[in-house]
Amino acid sequence: MPRAPVARAFFPRAERQAIEHLACQAPASVGWEVTYWSQRSLAGAAGELDAERVDTLRVHQTTVRDILREAGLQPHRFRYWKTTVWDDEAVARALKILWYYERTASLWQRGEVLLCVDEKPNLQVLERARPIQRMQPGQIERQAFEYIRHGTVNLLVGLTVYNGHMWAECLDQNDGEHFHPAVCRLLHPYSWAKRIHLIIDNWSSHVSDDTTAFFHDLSPRIQVLFTPVHASWLNQAESLLEAFAGRYLLRGSWGSRTQMIQHLLDSRAEYNHRFAHPFQWEWSCRDFRYWLNNTPGIIRCKN
Repeated sequence: MPRAPVARAFFPRAERQAIEHLACQAPASVGWEVTYWSQRSLAGAAGELDAERVDTLRVHQTTVRDILREAGLQPHRFRYWKTTVWDDEAVARALKILWYYERTASLWQRGEVLLCVDEKPNLQVLERARPIQRMQPGQIERQAFEYIRHGTVNLLVGLTVYNGHMWAECLDQNDGEHFHPAVCRLLHPYSWAKRIHLIIDNWSSHVSDDTTAFFHDLSPRIQVLFTPVHASWLNQAESLLEAFAGRYLLRGSWGSRTQMIQHLLDSRAEYNHRFAHPFQWEWSCRDFRYWLNNTPGIIRCKN
């Protein structure tokens, strides 16, 4: 006969380790169809695994809870991750971008401009269902939980790395047909430059065949530097978008798509006047090589 559930204090060490091991396995590996373990399902699975033993122990879910807590295991939690596979091409792309960041000032002095471009697609235009109640002494600002949707906006930004100035435009659609003329408008103020180096990520509209042909027609004066796949953090325009959104998008409420677009364009001028400055980029080619060769868990491979 199975015994009564055993209290944690008297639970044998071997069985405790078995439960820890089981918690780290996929439920399907022991015939369960659940997609992740809970305390209750782990307790049930542990009892089934011991079913052939004469001295079977039935584990209470609170015992499982305590065992998991002591082992630092949290099967109810998860997070997404993605990482760059650092093959020869990815390493070469990163080193080239970092090389340009190190020489931004000298490039500018000899008539060469370094620009970063990034997008914030499908920004939701949300209007609070009730007027915002502004802060008063003893009461923080309050916003209605309900909101009204007014569509989306695709925000394209450009960063002049030398001085931190922002260029921005809202695209009707996030595709090559709208991206190409926007890039031309971004480049127009720098008609004086001998050469322009453009850092962008691998968004579909940036690497499509028609965009490749578009950039080919602009070369050699325009040189495009693509970030490695899943390494868009090398694009300083991402830092610009984060800084801009924190000041001009967070806690906003707009009654229409047109109103939000006008707000974004007006905000660009104010950002450049009040906040724009070169980002302090601390990583060098030397730092990157050291990180690549001395950090565990990095995926390296040869082409």
